[in-house]
Amino acid sequence: MQHRRQSRRLALSALALAAALPFASAAALAQQNYPDKPIRLVVPFPAGGPTDTAARIIGQKMGETLKQTIVIDNRPGASGTIGTETVAKAAPDGYTLVMLATPTLLAPHLLPRKGYDIFKDFTPVGNAYELPIVMVVNPQSLPDVTDLQSYIARAKAAPGKMNYTSAGNGSFGHLSTELLKNLGHFDVQHVPYKGSAPAISDLLAGQVPMMFSDMIAALPHIKAGKLRPIAVGSSKRVTFAPEVKTVAEQGFPGFDASSWGGLLVPAGTPKDVVARLSDALKGALADPTVQQKMLGAGTVASYLPSEQLATRMQNDYAKWGKVIKDNGIKSD
Repeated sequence: MQHRRQSRRLALSALALAAALPFASAAALAQQNYPDKPIRLVVPFPAGGPTDTAARIIGQKMGETLKQTIVIDNRPGASGTIGTETVAKAAPDGYTLVMLATPTLLAPHLLPRKGYDIFKDFTPVGNAYELPIVMVVNPQSLPDVTDLQSYIARAKAAPGKMNYTSAGNGSFGHLSTELLKNLGHFDVQHVPYKGSAPAISDLLAGQVPMMFSDMIAALPHIKAGKLRPIAVGSSKRVTFAPEVKTVAEQGFPGFDASSWGGLLVPAGTPKDVVARLSDALKGALADPTVQQKMLGAGTVASYLPSEQLATRMQNDYAKWGKVIKDNGIKSD
């Protein structure tokens, strides 16, 4: 009797294995043929902005490498969390990606909890770009301010009486200025706007004298002499404004306020598919034409592999989360 039961169990196990083999083979075959249909790249910000422009430039080149169309799908709202949530719920098959940007990474510190966990529900593919930020002043409002130290001296001479602006509460320009205030022990008052365009408009009009702006928005006004750059936030000088010193070079070693973007896929995406996408991203960012197009859009091509992007995400989430908490920053 026992022998018969063992034989029956073995027979059932064999049948189960045989039934599973076609599915396993089909999954393996799908990965080998990847990609065999268009890929959707969700950009959780409006069309025309730096994240969208970078995604389109990179996506076109990656599509050429992968021999498939990469379709850009703009899903803006709530600092990028709306579009990002759609990707968290997508099938983990490599056919849906999202361009994560710094504001979306930091959104959980500022917004009510969303329906996903950026660390558990996604797998990084690779870093795609850097979006340099620059500290600019209105030269009519602050004619004697030509560098960071002269700005800080001016602020310390009138504690709490000088203003600065940003694209909004919790924006990267806001966080960067608050970090610098903490390190430099000076006090200036924040005047938030709803977006970069109205903030720069009032900066140009002299309503507010200073702003940490993304380079793409500030550069035309810098070239026209309407704004004066006094420091860049990144750890290295930027190619399209090489004469502007970094904050680190002007008395704050180690200061690095870098906004960036990177590609993610839903957690559970097969490792070889992630590797294929990461290789395509690396190749696209190494292309000189892509690099020039991205510079023209105010972004810098900058590749990091999956593991290094994962580390960067963890480090920046902790670093800027502390700035938000220490300064009691809340979103609009």
